[in-house]
Amino acid sequence: METRAVDSAAIASAIAEEGFLVVPDVLSAEFVARARRELEVAIAREAEYHGGAGYKDYGMVLVCSLYGGAFLDVFDHPKLLAPLSAVLGEGHIVYAYTSSSMPPGRTNYSRRIHRDCPRMIPGYCTNMGATVLLDDFTEDNGATYYLPGSHRQAAAPSDEEFTRNARRLVAPAGSVLFFDALLWHAGGDNRTSSWRHALTLNMCRPFMKQRLDLPRIMANMDLSGVSKVALQKLGFLAQVPASYDEYYAPAEKRKYQQTVE
Repeated sequence: METRAVDSAAIASAIAEEGFLVVPDVLSAEFVARARRELEVAIAREAEYHGGAGYKDYGMVLVCSLYGGAFLDVFDHPKLLAPLSAVLGEGHIVYAYTSSSMPPGRTNYSRRIHRDCPRMIPGYCTNMGATVLLDDFTEDNGATYYLPGSHRQAAAPSDEEFTRNARRLVAPAGSVLFFDALLWHAGGDNRTSSWRHALTLNMCRPFMKQRLDLPRIMANMDLSGVSKVALQKLGFLAQVPASYDEYYAPAEKRKYQQTVE
């Protein structure tokens, strides 16, 4: 389903029934350009960590929030958060936050048919994805394949079924694909000479564990200018006590300040 209006009931219905929702014009061209520049720097730094571009996830930044800047400011865009809140509630937090880029003239590990959530509770969405397009997605540059309705399918579809029924995420930069993280999908092949960039936020219910402990990973960053909304989404208000002193601290000093929903 594609929509230009952010209507909570319609969003929740689309995610429940079809497993996805494509919303154009979520982010401005200025923000997209900035995020794209900063992502290319982050990809280069990740490659340095791995000793080159030969690793299977080349082009994927594992923890985008570690690089600050646009990767934190993205949480201050209500049009991005609204569809996630419509399904998961206002208190949703980051489960995983990676880039979903495709290198020029090749593909990467995302090419396999996969889903982004390890758990399945029928009738209950635990995780939602938001793929933020930082480039126009085309069939030539590896636009994502996704199988509508497959979030209700426990077993992976066969290659034949997936190829026959999958759709392509062909959409302009600034658009966002919102999806139930159980939706089966796959990256494409980039047949162009340019990178195809995107970010993917996997959001979960606030009582769940994150894939990586972001508050601990980001402990040495200067977060003084980061909004409370961004900190909440990154899990800083959902930290469990690590000592008696933390548990018995006054309410305003406790690490767990997540609103109960």
